[in-house]
Amino acid sequence: MVSVHKNRLSSETSPYLLQHADNPVDWYPWGDEALDKARKEDKPILLSIGYSACHWCHVMAHESFEDEATAAVMNELFVNIKVDREERPDLDKIYQLAHQIITRRPGGWPLTMFLNPHNQLPFFGGTYFPNTARYQLPSFRSLLEQVADYYRRHKQDLDDDGRSFAAILQSVRQAEASEAPDLSTLIQAKRELEAGFDSVNGGFGDAPKFPQLSNLEFLLRLWRRNPNEHAAAFQMVTTTLTRMAEGGIYDQIGGGFARYSVDAAWEIPHFEKMLYDNGVFLSLYAEAWRTTGDPLFRKIAEETAAWVIREMQSPEGGFYSSLDADSEGEEGKYYVWNRTEIKDLLSPEEYAVVEPYYGLDRGPNFEGRWHLHVAKPLAEVAADLGIDVEDAERRLASARATLFRAREKRIRPGRDDKVLTAWNGLMIKGLASAGRLLERRDWIDAADRAFEFLRLRLGVEDDRLLATYKDGKARFNGYLDDYAFVLDAGVELLQCEWRTERLEWLLKLADRLLARFEDRAYGGFFFTSDDHEDLIQRPKTLMDESMPSGNGIAARVLLQFGHLVGEHRYTGAAERTLKAATSSIRRYPQAHGALLNAALEWLYPPQFIVLRGRPEGLRTWTAAVRAAPATQRLVFAISAEEASLPGILAERKAGSGEIAYVCSGMTCLAPIRTLAELEDFLRSSGENPS
Repeated sequence: MVSVHKNRLSSETSPYLLQHADNPVDWYPWGDEALDKARKEDKPILLSIGYSACHWCHVMAHESFEDEATAAVMNELFVNIKVDREERPDLDKIYQLAHQIITRRPGGWPLTMFLNPHNQLPFFGGTYFPNTARYQLPSFRSLLEQVADYYRRHKQDLDDDGRSFAAILQSVRQAEASEAPDLSTLIQAKRELEAGFDSVNGGFGDAPKFPQLSNLEFLLRLWRRNPNEHAAAFQMVTTTLTRMAEGGIYDQIGGGFARYSVDAAWEIPHFEKMLYDNGVFLSLYAEAWRTTGDPLFRKIAEETAAWVIREMQSPEGGFYSSLDADSEGEEGKYYVWNRTEIKDLLSPEEYAVVEPYYGLDRGPNFEGRWHLHVAKPLAEVAADLGIDVEDAERRLASARATLFRAREKRIRPGRDDKVLTAWNGLMIKGLASAGRLLERRDWIDAADRAFEFLRLRLGVEDDRLLATYKDGKARFNGYLDDYAFVLDAGVELLQCEWRTERLEWLLKLADRLLARFEDRAYGGFFFTSDDHEDLIQRPKTLMDESMPSGNGIAARVLLQFGHLVGEHRYTGAAERTLKAATSSIRRYPQAHGALLNAALEWLYPPQFIVLRGRPEGLRTWTAAVRAAPATQRLVFAISAEEASLPGILAERKAGSGEIAYVCSGMTCLAPIRTLAELEDFLRSSGENPS
């Protein structure tokens, strides 16, 4: 039966909000209409925050928000506001923190908060609530009645408590700046990561297990600075990347990673696929391949890039947000298999390899079915069958292609097709970095298309960004992550192909970041700009969450822009950010991977190599740099025809032939004028990284 309900969410663009547009709940989007109604009618606000790929959000929607009786209670007692946390991460950060303060437990999604209508301060909250009492939780309907009754009887107390709670929220972001992190801070972080490392399965901690990609990046770069001293860091990275690549968190048939694993061995994921972490996965696996030459790492990068371009890039160029964990109302249904189904699809020779390789000769691992993971190394499978590894690889590749075609006929998981600026920044960076390292021009072109889409469709007034786009409409003031991640992507694209006009646009974004987001009193950057909507808190987050910390990415990329164009405003803001974060990093270093990366780059600046010359000569010199031993370096090949360069780049003049300008931090070498001299320098600097 088709629902006859249509609430105010029906005019929204968010796929998540539109999923609730025909609920019997009288939902409002966050905005003046809902807030004014709550204040005038003196009704508490029920704030529900989730996102379209969230499994438990779907469960609570089906159990409660689609239920007529529950909706009637919600509509009578509350003003109900639904928020997509991906469109409004500012609200999500504020009320997740509030939940943690109130309950002394971490939050999650769906987030269910009850707010005082007169000041939007929360007085009670939780996450998922069932429709009947279970899981040691009350039924949602009885909870609604209790909360509404509490509000009626304790209004004055709530006003008094609210003032104290507001003071707590404001104090959370204020920390006196100290000295910037030093090497001992980085070594402490490595030791704490090592203490929590799972030497069998890779990764850190126990189930549920998240990839912690910023920490892996930090460990890889720390090792690169001093391989002998930090061999354990390298082992943690390669073990984790290998185990994840072999696990069920990786889609063995279609490529790409799920968000996290519900077990410690990476075998069974929470099946949603998010754009943001796959962007970081791409660059990390490409870096790992460039460092080790391990073909597994290259394979994972290639398959992940193929997935994202095939399934997640819009015709306009931007990348969609996520794939749902559910299809046909069941989590993981699209991805799991019956053993007989696979056996019927494959030839006997193919199945002989696939069965032991993917663990089909063992018991089912997901609700009576099989979710594929590498259960036995292919070399061992080949040896058991008495065939060459090359033959086993051919059979496996043929089988995977057959299974992929069969899976394509299934009903797909839902796709959240809004385009988020910050998440696109992460994917553009990943594709461009991987394309540069693996010499895949098609990946760089896909990244370039997405970047131009952001610039043209989500850029405003040449120095502002909007946060989200769908159906031809861009909305919401850009957040810190939008600016920081787009700047980071821009640096990577400039290494792939120099465009002076692109640098000039990026510098305008960097200037706006400093003007509108910096905390001038304490250092670091607020999550929202100073012309953003007034909320109960202006968040300033230092720790990594599901994505790298915007403060960490901003600090690192501002250092890079500062060194590239010689702008001390940028390096100074980065230093102030690191000083503001030092005490937080020292208390819980493993939660600050992005800031650790920035601190490492501040302490040990990478090489900046600016090449000038004719296009054909630049290609040769660039290839020489790319072939050199891996170290932390940024390389920008600028044609001699580029005349008007900003900042100190104007001093990097082209000569009669090719020329290389090499700097590290504030120290520069004499210009290098021959290819042989450049190759000698690259060999020596690769053997003795700074």
